[in-house]
Amino acid sequence: METRTFPPRPLVVRATAAAVSLVTVAAGLGVRSTTSGDVAKYAGDALYTVLVHALVVLLVPRVRPAVAAGAALAFSWTVELAQLTGVPAALARESVVARLVLGSTFNAPDLLWYAVGAALAWAVHSRLPSGRSPARA
Repeated sequence: METRTFPPRPLVVRATAAAVSLVTVAAGLGVRSTTSGDVAKYAGDALYTVLVHALVVLLVPRVRPAVAAGAALAFSWTVELAQLTGVPAALARESVVARLVLGSTFNAPDLLWYAVGAALAWAVHSRLPSGRSPARA
């Protein structure tokens, strides 16, 4: 016999992911307004990947933590490596949103900090309750 919960688990997961997304953006803005230099830049890189992880969970609420972290890391690395082509820089000149999402200049250490963000997101996500009963776990 299956136990039903209200609200449905995917709805709760999506609401939580949306809240985490907002908190992550606020944290990024807070870091940028209170610090400068490498601390602000690399914290922003890590938080960027945390945000992408949260957005993956928002879109696919049943995603496993490792898959969400891997997707977030792959997306972040793809965006960073695309900066080698000059396309993001051209788009950034035309749009503030493109500049915020795609950046403009490749920086190899960013790749490490994206991995830090993915690891942090995975660590937190993997420790959350799965919502499964012990009989089904």
